[in-house]
Formats: sequence, structure tokens, C-alpha cells
Amino acid sequence: MSVARRRTLAVSTALLTVLGAAAPAVAATAPTLVQAPLAHHGGGLLHSTSGNWAGYAATGSRFTSVSASWVQPTVTCSGGNTWSSFWVGLDGDGSNSVEQTGTEADCSNGSPVYSSWYEMYPAYPVNFSNTVRPGDHFTASVTTNGSGSFTLTLSDTTAGWSHTVNKSLRSASLASAEVIAEAPSSSTGVLPLSDFHSVSFTGATANGQSLGGFSPDGITMASGGVTKATTSGLSGGNSFSVTWKHS
Repeated sequence: MSVARRRTLAVSTALLTVLGAAAPAVAATAPTLVQAPLAHHGGGLLHSTSGNWAGYAATGSRFTSVSASWVQPTVTCSGGNTWSSFWVGLDGDGSNSVEQTGTEADCSNGSPVYSSWYEMYPAYPVNFSNTVRPGDHFTASVTTNGSGSFTLTLSDTTAGWSHTVNKSLRSASLASAEVIAEAPSSSTGVLPLSDFHSVSFTGATANGQSLGGFSPDGITMASGGVTKATTSGLSGGNSFSVTWKHS
């Protein structure tokens, strides 16, 4: 399956927020980031391969909520520009919209840049201004009343801040729920994946029950014969890890 891509974010905006006066030199060359639906999705039932996603996606029901927690990973930067995102969302697996919120761990000219955001794709995303640090504990949820109204909440329980955003999107199909680590994309394709080592997701739920109750699809991120990130099995039906393998 090949569908539109997710999360259209000007990297320059995120870097200006985080780096202040140091950002313009980066902004001049940074691509426009997109966090979109699955760029490629293939393989058998309960296990598949994607060019830009790793994690779990549940389908086969009408989904009105998804939630999970994770610890913001530390990225290792080796001099280039790389990107990674960690999020929960509804839709995107087989649909052209994604309602999502999460965090970012990027490398800009060899320096780590961390941020957080929400997005109602295909609308442009919005970055939160709060500082994000590796090791911070995050909890995120996306819920809907099923009639086009969405509530997206992202909380940094370590730093003690939280954002709740109410948005509308009547075209949402509500056909999937995801907990994902992603290689963001630009208009030219999937971008190099940051070396985030490993990220652990816990307490993953959909429609108020463990994500594992929906027999979700475990997704490995791979492209051109190169495995970029692997996904562990579900523990207790609601916890798993994604491990970086290649940019």
C-alpha cells in the first residue's frame, strides 16, 4: 500500500523554537518535514514492513481513542541531519488523515534537537514551546466523540507540563489506532532516521482496552533491503520497544 505521508512540519520552525538565534543557519537548508500516513505497508497479517513506521497499528474496528506512554530517547548524532518521531494517533494506516501527538528527536548538523507537537494531518502540525529533554516521561492520548471532534493530550510528567488541544476533522475514518516510532519525511521522501537507540512504549490502549486485544499489526521499518528499526513483541498486551538499526 502506498499512501500520502504524515506530519508536515517546517524544521526551521522547530529549530527556531529550540535553538533561538542559532537556528537561521540550519533553517536555510532544512527540508519541510512531513509526518504522514504509512508510506509503505506490506507483509502478512500481524507482521508487516513499512518504509517509515515501526510499532503497532490496530485495524478492523472503529477506533475512538488511543493512548500510550514512553520515555523520550537520547539520540546519538554523528555530524549529519537525521530525524525521528514518537507518537500515538488514530487513522493513517490505509487512510489519508492522521490525528496524532508526540515528540521529536532530531540531529541538526550533529547536535541533538528535541521537541513536541500535535497534528491533524493533512493540516500542518503545531509545535509546543515547552523544553523536551531526553529521559522525560511522556503520556499521550487522542480521543474523539466519533462525530468529528478530537481531543489530543500530551503530558511531560517529568517536567510537569501538559497540553490538551481540541480540534475538528469530520473526514476522519477512525479505522486504525497506532503507537509508532517514525522516520519523518520531506516532499522528496523518507528522511534519514536518527539513532535513538531504543524507545519503550507502555500502557498502550485503544478504545479503553489493551492494544493487544485488537491483534495489532507489528511493523518493522525497512526500505531497500535495509532494516531501519525493529519492533519487539507485545508484553502484557500493552508494552513493547522499538530499536534503531540503521539511518
